[in-house]
Amino acid sequence: MKLKTLKTFRGGVHPEGHKNLSKGQEVVPYLPKGDMVFPINQHIGKPARPIVAKGDEVLAGQIIAEADGFVSANIISSCSGKVKAIEERHVASGARATCIVVENDGQYTLAPGIGKVPHEGTLSNKDILDAIKAAGIVGLGGAGFPTHVKLSVKDPEAIDYVIANGSECEPYITCDDRLMQDENRGIVEGLRLVLQLFPNAVGVIAIEDNKPDAIQAMEAVCAGEKQISVQPVKAKYPEGGERNLISVISGRDLRFGQLPADVGCVVCNVSTLNAIYRAVHHSEPLMERYFTISGDAIANPCTLSVRIGTSHAELVEAAGGIKPGCNVKKVLSGGPMMGIAMSSLDVPTCKANNALTVLAEDEVEIADEQMTACIRCGRCTRACPIHLIPQMMAEAAERKDYEQYEKRLYGLDCIACGCCTYVCPAKRPLMQLFKQTKADIMAAKRK
Repeated sequence: MKLKTLKTFRGGVHPEGHKNLSKGQEVVPYLPKGDMVFPINQHIGKPARPIVAKGDEVLAGQIIAEADGFVSANIISSCSGKVKAIEERHVASGARATCIVVENDGQYTLAPGIGKVPHEGTLSNKDILDAIKAAGIVGLGGAGFPTHVKLSVKDPEAIDYVIANGSECEPYITCDDRLMQDENRGIVEGLRLVLQLFPNAVGVIAIEDNKPDAIQAMEAVCAGEKQISVQPVKAKYPEGGERNLISVISGRDLRFGQLPADVGCVVCNVSTLNAIYRAVHHSEPLMERYFTISGDAIANPCTLSVRIGTSHAELVEAAGGIKPGCNVKKVLSGGPMMGIAMSSLDVPTCKANNALTVLAEDEVEIADEQMTACIRCGRCTRACPIHLIPQMMAEAAERKDYEQYEKRLYGLDCIACGCCTYVCPAKRPLMQLFKQTKADIMAAKRK
């Protein structure tokens, strides 16, 4: 099946990829040694409700916090041991969250039923959605939206495309690239399960053309498929954004305020699809994921198979620690374009965390020293992948004219990709300003 697609989307940038640091390394499982920490809000929506107490014994694969509402997700223990505490701790964003702390016994004893084929014969759509919900699966590309909610659209017959997002455009990160090479069959099987929910849809696996090994691996397993195809797309940041990917694959524009289902599309990260396959066909809840530890300050950049709840500090040590004599200037949860600067490594790996980037230079610090007033060159507007006007947004944000920012400039639709900041010759911290403005507006709405 050959699709007519756009070669690329309008806007975007071409930052240095730095993928070569970790892409060639074989992925190995990492078994953590210390306590495991499970925040109850590892997803968009209402935090889960703890169903264990201090002193309880738990097993790997056991639900320790239940979804507490429609837009919520189960939290699963990825180790066996004893509940040490339920308390507030810091997470990668710097915020504090209620966490279930499990004293890891190092045995990783599985809960009954984990790894067994749960169904005989044909699966119903309800069977699939129930298994996804029970497994606590959320979007693993970074958004963290509960997957069973995303797949429960009002009109399944109106969906024309299920897009498997294998773009992975963020610099340094290679975990999805490696997953597509190692778990290509699981990804396709997960995509088949999702396609069963949408009788009129075709499946398209979108991969940037700078990942030839992943493209080859996915094409090999898709050979002869009538409903699923692999579509290489032009490497450009942020190709992996839902709006951009929908435009490239379907030729349809997602207008402000619309959801992908409104234009007949559903987008799932390839890691999410593999997790769906493991949950439905093997009764495996979401306990681990591929995770990249990279950056020019890391001794041995790599991608590991990491258990949810593992301390970031352990992962840095698993990657060889910091290079001898290297002075770390910045640590990011994620990559350099959309990542969040961290003040401590003593935080757990959550479901939507896919990478840790440790850098010997802080480009933001350098830019701060060079910043000038806006020179009105318009580069930010040309680079914006969703066609906003960052220059005018910044002016409204600085005036705290939130009505103008939200209602006339559509500032809340900003995806915080950082393209505007990247191209700005005046070195203005536009993305940081927009993220703070959105937070202020949402806080005011909650009041």
